[in-house]
Amino acid sequence: MYRILIVEDDKIIAELISKHLEKYGYNPIVTDQFDAIDRVFEQSMPHVVMLDVNLPKFDGYYWCKKIRKISSCPIIFISARTGELDQVMAIEYGGDDFITKPFYYDVIVAKIKSQIRRVYGELSNGVTDKERKVHFYGLTFFPERPELHYGQQSVSLMKKEADLLDLLINKYPRTVKREKIFERMWDDKEFINENTLNVNVARLRKKFAELGIENAIETIKGLGYRLHVSWNEVDVE
Repeated sequence: MYRILIVEDDKIIAELISKHLEKYGYNPIVTDQFDAIDRVFEQSMPHVVMLDVNLPKFDGYYWCKKIRKISSCPIIFISARTGELDQVMAIEYGGDDFITKPFYYDVIVAKIKSQIRRVYGELSNGVTDKERKVHFYGLTFFPERPELHYGQQSVSLMKKEADLLDLLINKYPRTVKREKIFERMWDDKEFINENTLNVNVARLRKKFAELGIENAIETIKGLGYRLHVSWNEVDVE
């Protein structure tokens, strides 16, 4: 079931959107933590974000920019603003679509379906062959979601965690040099220190631990990191 994060300060509108999405089988998440949208995003890991422009504390453009630092999931702006400049700003800040109020709720559903189909390669009720799916010794990795599955369990990944895992899988059983990881994951390498990489490796190890997998990432001193198949291989679909 797809998770849709609804960031709308009008409680009536937010509730109406939520109820309409539930009718179509989505899992809507309504938040009123308008001073911590990025934290809400990390906790809920939605597949699509519905983001109002006019919000308390900081506007939707600000939060869109913050989300884009950690995820590439679709962001659909909703706003009473009708000017061309507002729509241009929404796209420039990282938005994928723009819906003006008042709107038909069926239009919202259609827009969400379109983004899911575009980004995840999926229709509303199932996975198509278009979605990238990586099988690795009993693990199933979905880079576009991004999620990691093992048996009947699954965890959501942050964008950097997914990028790191993708790189480690592609290079297995070889070691990935730290310099290569910096090059792949960050554009401004001069502003990234060693601790930043250590934190991301630790976070990915924690995600493996949530699946009951320990020692999945080996540190090769003086060189980098590599995957270690420390788990029992299970059948995957």
